[in-house]
Amino acid sequence: MRKRVTEQSDGGNVSSSSPMHSKTTGYQEKKGLISKLWLWVKRGAFALCAICMMMPIVVELPEIIKQRIYYHRIRVPFVFDLSQPAELALNHTINMYLTPEEGISLGVWHTVPENKWKEAQGKDSAWYHRSLNDGSPVIIYLHGRTQTRAAKHRIGVVNVLSSIGYHVLSMDYRGFGDSTGEPTEEVLTKDAVWLHRWVKERSGGSQVLIWGHSLGSGVATNTAVRLMEQGVLVDGVILEGAFKNARVYIPRNPFVRYAMLYCLTMKRFILRDELDLNIIFPNDENVKKMRSPLLFLHSEDDHLTRLHNVQQLFQTALSVQDAERVRMVTFEGSLGYLHNGLYKDPRLPTIIKNFVLSTEEMS
Repeated sequence: MRKRVTEQSDGGNVSSSSPMHSKTTGYQEKKGLISKLWLWVKRGAFALCAICMMMPIVVELPEIIKQRIYYHRIRVPFVFDLSQPAELALNHTINMYLTPEEGISLGVWHTVPENKWKEAQGKDSAWYHRSLNDGSPVIIYLHGRTQTRAAKHRIGVVNVLSSIGYHVLSMDYRGFGDSTGEPTEEVLTKDAVWLHRWVKERSGGSQVLIWGHSLGSGVATNTAVRLMEQGVLVDGVILEGAFKNARVYIPRNPFVRYAMLYCLTMKRFILRDELDLNIIFPNDENVKKMRSPLLFLHSEDDHLTRLHNVQQLFQTALSVQDAERVRMVTFEGSLGYLHNGLYKDPRLPTIIKNFVLSTEEMS
């Protein structure tokens, strides 16, 4: 019996292959190529299905992200008629709808000083407008990102200010309460600037200050800077529960975070539309520019805007203005005021009166 001879070359064995072996190898290579192609087809089909499923989210992404900044769809109390402030014991308040531009209506409450409550009974809007010129300070109140001007803590602030002899104008931003339109940083700032000018036209020599709470602190500093650029110095700015700045909110949850970032990418490359993720309401930059007297109010246990952030804002403001024009008052965490409860503090009326008096002396 003959044995098959194998040739050795360079110390290695070389085996001859039969035609059948070559045919088998070619078939396996062809099968592998088809498998790879089929895998890519399946991946492509999956990606196409994912794109189709995500398109509604991509299209609605600006609105979804807007809801993470402005919770204007939340209206509490749900059944309350904002045109009837007397139902909330604001019996020296009138409801107004002001029009900063065609097609936009802003719901505003004007509360007169408490010592005028009897005189205010049954009076119309013209009387309220004229009362702004009585020499009493006027506070424009800019609220936070949820609910309406009827929220309990906002009414609490209004009552405190009215009790110490001030007029208060509480505005619901576009899209909030019964105000029309949709909120953006630009239109909120624009409307607050417009309201300040509207008040100044009717208040004569009365002081007009701006009070911003939470999100309203960003609107307040934006407004003060915008007016200063137009040659108008706001008489004073009060910032309650302020923050350094705001960005579009990206959740920490890994799955939700991945989904949102995926949508952002799809929006950019499919729709050729890039969502602005820049800093908005930049309080930290605004206080560097402002020359209006500033008062920071903050609770040590504020769970939404941390104390150390407002302390940094305060130090930044002090670096461009002196301690006579920039003040900060903190409230003990043991009092439990959190983010919305400062109006309960019995010291608040005196704190506000002293600040307003100092701004009058500096003007």
